[in-house]
Amino acid sequence: QVQLVESGGGLVQPGGSLRLSCAASESIFSFYVMGWYRQALGKQRELVTTITSGGTTNYGDSVKGRFTISRDNAKNMVYLQMNSLKPEDTAVYYCNARRLQFGVPRDYWGQGTQVTVSS
Repeated sequence: QVQLVESGGGLVQPGGSLRLSCAASESIFSFYVMGWYRQALGKQRELVTTITSGGTTNYGDSVKGRFTISRDNAKNMVYLQMNSLKPEDTAVYYCNARRLQFGVPRDYWGQGTQVTVSS
């Protein structure tokens, strides 16, 4: 069973930065897309950003220009650099990995890490 473990969350002031990390328990070469999602209290989980195995990235409109996703295949890691943080970025951030299993996409999720943006 694939395990994804997020780290790097915490409390930060508006305008500050955080870097989230996601460590996979096995090689991430098999995942054709990895990404970050977030869920604020009382809201649905939403896409933050994804990155394909080829390095193509996609960002949610609310984080474009502020957040950057990257992946290190050699270390089985995915990162999320978050700059210019706003209070509305407060949420639990989840790492996601997707691969085909018997031709069907299968998603794996981490346990989440809390990010709180507040003065």
